[in-house]
Amino acid sequence: MGRYVARRLLQMVPVFIGSTLLIFLMVNVMGDPIAGLCGERACDPATAAQLKREFGLDKPVWQQYLTYMGNVFTGDFGTAFNGQPVTELMASAFPVTIRLTVVAIVFEIVVGVSLGVLTGMRRGRPVDTGVLLATLVVISVPTFVTGLLLQLLLGIKWQWTSPSVHTGSYDELIVPGLVLASVSLAYVTRLTRTSIAENKRADYVRTAIAKGLPRRRVVVRHLLRNSLIPVVTFIGADIGALMGGAIVTERIFNIHGVGFQLYQGILRQNTQTVVGFVTVLVLVFLVANLLVDLLYAVLDPRIRYA
Repeated sequence: MGRYVARRLLQMVPVFIGSTLLIFLMVNVMGDPIAGLCGERACDPATAAQLKREFGLDKPVWQQYLTYMGNVFTGDFGTAFNGQPVTELMASAFPVTIRLTVVAIVFEIVVGVSLGVLTGMRRGRPVDTGVLLATLVVISVPTFVTGLLLQLLLGIKWQWTSPSVHTGSYDELIVPGLVLASVSLAYVTRLTRTSIAENKRADYVRTAIAKGLPRRRVVVRHLLRNSLIPVVTFIGADIGALMGGAIVTERIFNIHGVGFQLYQGILRQNTQTVVGFVTVLVLVFLVANLLVDLLYAVLDPRIRYA
């Protein structure tokens, strides 16, 4: 196990460098960030040259990247165009988005897996058909429609909750977390249903039933444990996607998290902010994938890492 983890960590290094290089190049071709700093009027040449020297934009792109990566390994993600360090923006944005992601993941695990087990054990019955139709509707409806509808009904018409988030506490993030997790929750439900229905006909399940084990123990200890491997893979990859893809949800509910900062950075062509936040999201993806691979051995004892 130790050698496997060490090998995976070494493999993460070129993936991290390649991903950040690609992001850096893509962000730097979005446009001229100096033009965005000057507003509607064009910068005079002297001011533009001074701003480029101040932010290091007068150097070649490859040199900018090397300087940026050297600073990243010291914990310096650069300075936004408003003079605020990117690390300060991260310190205020990531805790809120992490809480939002935790709420969304809890919905995926509790609701998605429970509905998946229920429909997988009753495949072909009315409850199975109803849940499948419901998940199909959820997948088909765009997230911004779901978010605005729940905001209108729960926050404005029925006043069960606040229509916008103020403090970013867990109780305020329940509805935004449900909106953020809605599509992924539907996929988790369908994936769990398919996996349960397939493994229910496996030999080890029939053997456990033949031995007289209680039905609940067969489902929880044998059937569900082996069926969760593809579900864990999806949820692990979805963690980074939820954190980076929360732009729509955070805009609807006025949440000043990672999605909000990315939106503002792209809108203002603030390359330092965009690259800094996406760099951290790349690390989140890599760590989540590593943890998912290690969790396989916990779910299935037959899996061994050399």
